[in-house]
Amino acid sequence: MTAEASLPARSSDSELGPWSDIPGELAEHIRPHLDEVAEEIISEIQLRVREYSRGEGPYASMLRLVVERALQHFVDRIAGNGFDDEEFFVSIGRGEAGEGRSLDPLQSAMRVGSLVAWRRLSANAFDLDPRIIASLGEAVFLHQDEIAKAAGEGYSQAKAAVAGEMQRRRRRLLDLLLTEPTPGQEAIADLAAAAHWQMPKTVAAVALDIRHQDTRPPAFPPDVLVDLSRTLPSLIIPDPDGPGRAALVDRALADCAGVIGPTVPVTEAARSMHLARQMLQLAGRGVIEADGVIRCVDHMSTLIMFQDENLLDSLADLRLAPLSHLRNSQQDRLAETLLAWLQSGRNANEVAMRLHVHPQTVRYRLRQLEELFGDQLLDPDLRFDLEIVLRARRLQQGSAVTTTGEHRAVSGEVITLRRI
Repeated sequence: MTAEASLPARSSDSELGPWSDIPGELAEHIRPHLDEVAEEIISEIQLRVREYSRGEGPYASMLRLVVERALQHFVDRIAGNGFDDEEFFVSIGRGEAGEGRSLDPLQSAMRVGSLVAWRRLSANAFDLDPRIIASLGEAVFLHQDEIAKAAGEGYSQAKAAVAGEMQRRRRRLLDLLLTEPTPGQEAIADLAAAAHWQMPKTVAAVALDIRHQDTRPPAFPPDVLVDLSRTLPSLIIPDPDGPGRAALVDRALADCAGVIGPTVPVTEAARSMHLARQMLQLAGRGVIEADGVIRCVDHMSTLIMFQDENLLDSLADLRLAPLSHLRNSQQDRLAETLLAWLQSGRNANEVAMRLHVHPQTVRYRLRQLEELFGDQLLDPDLRFDLEIVLRARRLQQGSAVTTTGEHRAVSGEVITLRRI
């Protein structure tokens, strides 16, 4: 592969870069040697890049195609043609992504090929002007960069398309899991396989409220099904009780309001979401107060109480009827005392400590309650009803208070009471 020193260089053109300093006639001196150079490049690549070392299979067939096309295109560039074969190398990148292969071996092969090509050119270009030799070297590696860039673009396009399709499949899977009536195990398994989601034995649904979130959307582990575009943003967490899962979810939800439903079999994800949404509504009303993530399992008794609030109100009207004729302030004091009495094993001294009042005050209020409720306080079933409605009343009052700022600890829970 030799050239005469008398070959004229083309006029300089800054947009052409090094190509403008390389004589176009040089292309005809190189073309006869392309097959020989291609074989040398392929041999060197198979020696130095492990993925191509076997000389067979998908890597090898693609390698020969790319090397021969790249060499032909390089010579065409010298002859004065532009880089008009970009789509070919873009398609090579797409193909590598489509086959699930990394682009690294191809990029490594391109670098080896450029080194071999430059070695052959420089060894036979001693008759050329030094400026032309320098431009040839620059052109070799510029051409490599152009091919690598085109392949990278195709690879990124294919990866983005695959990721987008996979995201759509996962959203459809999440929709299916949250469908009522509950879908069958087989239907879930088929869509899970299409979405590359390993179907777990158990899941927990998460209802999110990120309407007022100023920060970027939370990031979740790849096995969590996510759809933040729904009216109520939703998640499905696989194996939520596995090692380290709770802490991981807490970190992901640190900057947004969220409720984690109970752990259920995968076919009952909709039930977990139903309870999570109910709990989120109660939290929004202030019935439940919690820092960070709320877990349904920590508030199941509250969920039970508020499943049917009309029924709860009817029970309260029935059981608290003895207080109905009193002023609101009297009702509050006696209701608070009665609940503390029921929760403390009917011990007046403990009630006094709970309410931070004098024991004599408690005894006075208890005598009032005995006069109002009579034998109802001796019936275990009625006492159970009373505790239910008094707990609910306390939670409802706490949710209605927004300005007092007074907090009092009762039965291990922090609640907000109206000033009376």
